[in-house]
Amino acid sequence: MSVIELKGAKIYVNDSIDELVKSLSEHFCEIYDKAVAERGRFTVALSGGTTPKSLYEMLATDAYRNRFDWNKVFFFWGDERCVPHTHPDSNYGMVKKALLDKIEIPAKNVVMTDGQENDPEGSAKRYEEKIYGTFGHYGDVPRFDICLLGLGPDGHTASLFPDSAALKQREHIFVANYVAKFQAWRLTATYTLINKSHNVIFLVAGDSKASIVKDIFQSETKKYPAQLVQPESGKLEWYTDRAAVAGLGGG
Repeated sequence: MSVIELKGAKIYVNDSIDELVKSLSEHFCEIYDKAVAERGRFTVALSGGTTPKSLYEMLATDAYRNRFDWNKVFFFWGDERCVPHTHPDSNYGMVKKALLDKIEIPAKNVVMTDGQENDPEGSAKRYEEKIYGTFGHYGDVPRFDICLLGLGPDGHTASLFPDSAALKQREHIFVANYVAKFQAWRLTATYTLINKSHNVIFLVAGDSKASIVKDIFQSETKKYPAQLVQPESGKLEWYTDRAAVAGLGGG
């Protein structure tokens, strides 16, 4: 693994998907140890996607699941589709199969949306209240130990899509966001929540991402949603394979 430092981010470049998943799994363990020592628990906002799924499957293996006291781990979701939890497109459903069904974690520690696909704005409001409630206080924006993010070919992250209303939301930490390209609603964390995190980690792999990654780091203007992810006092890290950063050089 090699490291590139660009625009306030550390990019950890791995030779393969397998190496990427293993190195990020180790990093999860390191952040877990620090969070539990300092705050008594480990809070993570999870992402959907194929590569994150591989990460969750790795964390569920014997090599990793016994390194966590799951009573001290709290899982949240950075975004969700407006579908039932049993739907194939549900981010929660994917995580359940890849990880949750294979570990012994208290039900109360799995903080998911309510799956009310016909009431996106109500679902977002209720989930915002769940997040605040789990952290035990209101007013102060909660700080995840890890906010895990993916990257779309259009530069979107979580369900913050180009030209969508949620990009301008600063009052709420979780909202319903209508995505015109899909003619569908999504539920998403806002920058207000994401940028408070102790560690924001993008997980990006594959040559199909090389063009957008290059543009994000070389563009002089902030024209993509992912570029507005700028932690206030936390760390910004990217875990990638070499294919995803082929346009940057130096990896």
